[in-house]
Amino acid sequence: MGLHARRRKCLCCKDIFLADYRNGHHQRYCSKPACRAASKQASQRRWLSRQANRDYFRGPEQTRRVQLWRQAHPGYARKKPAPPDGAQIALPQSDSSSSHLVTPPPVLSAPLQDVCLLNHPVFIGLISMFTGTALQEDIALTARKLEARGRDILGINLPEPVPANYDSKTSAPP
Repeated sequence: MGLHARRRKCLCCKDIFLADYRNGHHQRYCSKPACRAASKQASQRRWLSRQANRDYFRGPEQTRRVQLWRQAHPGYARKKPAPPDGAQIALPQSDSSSSHLVTPPPVLSAPLQDVCLLNHPVFIGLISMFTGTALQEDIALTARKLEARGRDILGINLPEPVPANYDSKTSAPP
């Protein structure tokens, strides 16, 4: 199909437009909002002009058809219910990357395989989807940050490291 065959004159605005290559054989309106609305009206007019479609939305048979469909698809057109009065309102929390954690993630911590849950494929997959990477180093870094954030939320502090005593024979001065 040549380029000339896809050029059409819009039935609404009379402008020349390039028909979409997938449905150019029957596209008669351009993509302007007013022309799309005119296309929709013409389509509905054509559909309603057919004898079989005139009573499609009327009569007891059609009412029963809609009732059966609604029973088979409960909640399809319903909006989510509003929260009841007196419901607890969540205050906005700042979740910016610039916020500092109270418990900093340890720089040198256990290897990825030794951290709890990190040998579970679901947890690894979740972190991978969250970060968008499958590199083990990135997953381990994210897991450490998640662990630190969890400690902050739960109020769990890391144990203080015991300073190494290299000179155990010498007593401390008084």
